[in-house]
Amino acid sequence: MRQEILFSDLGTIDYQEAWDYQEKLLKQNVGLKSAAAGQIPVDTTNYLLFCEHPPVYTLGKSGHMENLLVSQEALKEQGIGFVPTNRGGDITFHGPGQIVGYPILDLEKFYTDIGKYLRNLEEVIIRTIAEYGLKGDRSAGETGVWLEPHDKAKARKICAMGVRCSRWVTMHGFALNVNTSMDYFNKIVPCGIQDKKVASLSHELGREIDINEVKEKLRKNFAEIFEANIIL
Repeated sequence: MRQEILFSDLGTIDYQEAWDYQEKLLKQNVGLKSAAAGQIPVDTTNYLLFCEHPPVYTLGKSGHMENLLVSQEALKEQGIGFVPTNRGGDITFHGPGQIVGYPILDLEKFYTDIGKYLRNLEEVIIRTIAEYGLKGDRSAGETGVWLEPHDKAKARKICAMGVRCSRWVTMHGFALNVNTSMDYFNKIVPCGIQDKKVASLSHELGREIDINEVKEKLRKNFAEIFEANIIL
C-alpha cells in the first residue's frame, strides 16, 4: 500500500523556526509510537516540507568549527546566521535560491534502513537534475549529490544532505542549490571536504531557473522513489 505524505511549502522561514517545527512534528510521531508500545499499525503522519532560509551556516553534530573560515562576529556584521545542529554531517550553507527539503517520515512504514533512505534521497535529486540535462552522481563515502565526482579537478557538490532519526522518524534532509550565490561557500569548507567545489543549477546551465518548476519535479520524483502519494 502506498503511503501518504503531507506536503507543505513553508516559503522563506528562519532556520531555527523551521527546525523547531520539524522537532514538533517528529515528537508528535515519536509520542504516538511510544504510546502504541510496539503495537502495529501506529497512526503516525509523514510530511515533506520545502522552504528557503535567510543566509545561515549550520554545523552538524560531528562537524568541525575550523571549517568555518570567518569569525561569527564577521557573520553577524554581514547579516548571516550560524547554528550548531543535531543533524549528521559537517558545515553547510542555506540561503536564498536554494530548495531545502525536510522529510519527516516514519521509516517503519517504508523500510528500517538509514543507508537506503539516504541513497533514495540522493536518487530524488539525481532524477530531478537529470531533467535539466545534468548527470548527478554519488561520491564514495560522501553523502549528497555531485557533478563529476570522479574527477578531482572538476568535482562539485550540487546538493548537501544531513539527517537525524529518532525511533525511525526522520528530520532534516537536503539542500539543493538552484539559484544560490556561490560566493557564500567561500566562507566555509563545504561539508568539511577540502578541495571540492560547489555547484548550482543556474551556474551550470547559465540561466536563472524557475524554482517552483524545480519543486514540482522534486515532489514528483520523491513520490516515485518512495512509492508514496504526496498530498498537497
